[in-house]
Amino acid sequence: MSEDTTRHTVERVQTGVRIEKRILKVTKGLAEYLDMSLGDLLEGVLLHAFEGKAPFGAQTLERIKTLRGLYDLELTAADAHRLDDARTARK
Repeated sequence: MSEDTTRHTVERVQTGVRIEKRILKVTKGLAEYLDMSLGDLLEGVLLHAFEGKAPFGAQTLERIKTLRGLYDLELTAADAHRLDDARTARK
């Protein structure tokens, strides 16, 4: 199977995104492990997700599991729509 090596020029913008602290730590650790920037990792994950494709293979998923344990990240996909910001959560 031939791999398409076409390069695409894109316009990137700086953004201020709020993200859960431990998710960010795991994601930054993964970007470091993969020797890529955080932005490049997020772009790749999102492009895969937009097409319903899994972005990671077995070896990378094992690394993610290790990083999740290191940073005490117990949240799962099932929690995605049930997160309250600690600064604005009702008490």
